[in-house]
Amino acid sequence: MRAYRFDSFDSLDELRLREEADPQPQRGEVLVRVHAVSLNFRDIAMLRGRYPRKCVPGLIPCSDAAGQIVAIGEGVEAFKVGDRVMGAFHPRWFGGEMPSTIQSDSYGAENDGWLCELKAISQEAVVRLPEALSYEEGCTLPCAGLTAWTAITGPAPIRAGHTVLVQGSGGVSLFALQLARAVGAVVIATTSSAAKADQLKALGAAEVVNYVDDPQWGKSVRALTGGRGVDRVVEVGGPGTIAQSLRAVAHGGEIASIGFLSTENPGIDFFQLKMSGASFRNITVGDRAALLDLNRAVAATGLRPIIDRVFAFEEAREAFGHLESGAHLGKIVIRGLS
Repeated sequence: MRAYRFDSFDSLDELRLREEADPQPQRGEVLVRVHAVSLNFRDIAMLRGRYPRKCVPGLIPCSDAAGQIVAIGEGVEAFKVGDRVMGAFHPRWFGGEMPSTIQSDSYGAENDGWLCELKAISQEAVVRLPEALSYEEGCTLPCAGLTAWTAITGPAPIRAGHTVLVQGSGGVSLFALQLARAVGAVVIATTSSAAKADQLKALGAAEVVNYVDDPQWGKSVRALTGGRGVDRVVEVGGPGTIAQSLRAVAHGGEIASIGFLSTENPGIDFFQLKMSGASFRNITVGDRAALLDLNRAVAATGLRPIIDRVFAFEEAREAFGHLESGAHLGKIVIRGLS
């Protein structure tokens, strides 16, 4: 089979395609022909030295993929040859408390990922693809889709009449927009682009605030809610956006902390945090049970993931470069062999 590996994290030039032996499924494993892989910010963060956990060079990158089972090992009963599946973000987190191996299991960081043609993996580490979705759409669910699902549901699920703030137009933010709208919530979005503002409104955002033109966008978001603030902030920016998120969130609302897209870190004003009256929930995703819940929601609502662009397998470097440019709206996908 062909597989990509980052020989080092010095540059995108270190992402090299090579021929490797075909993996064989062992007892309890399935062999998946990988048809589509989606990129996440974490894939670029590893390359740029911004990922907050250990990253080992020489591994196959990417955590999210969908494909078809082409062989099964002894003892496999959950799946059969021909089934369409996607991988769970963490292969040994089945639900409940995170396992102690959560870091060493991480695809692309300490364990081989999915940017390859064939992958042998435990039958417990994959779930069936929703019937209505293509491989390209399905491969966007395990990280971005499930992250947004966790942010919108969680201990206090968003309901009709609530207001949700999403930041930007990346995969997590667009999934959060779609999922919040599906339950009748009002969505406010931020962006730096007038063109993207129009697209966000077309996807269902009630209001869009340009954070470049309006550096104090948190106050503007609060004003759009009549001074009350939003019930949930889907916080993907991190250190550079948290101060404005605290201005935007309602007293008793929640900031669902997900990403670290911003590079600046001005620090958090403790008293602003205290006086906001909001809760702060750190989002960690990847368990199999939650992915199954998301699948059911996708099937019930007819949600279709927003894909910015699909690259050929041979164009993997270009796909990574497009992700790094920040010009995308939605998910970037690399298509495997049909």
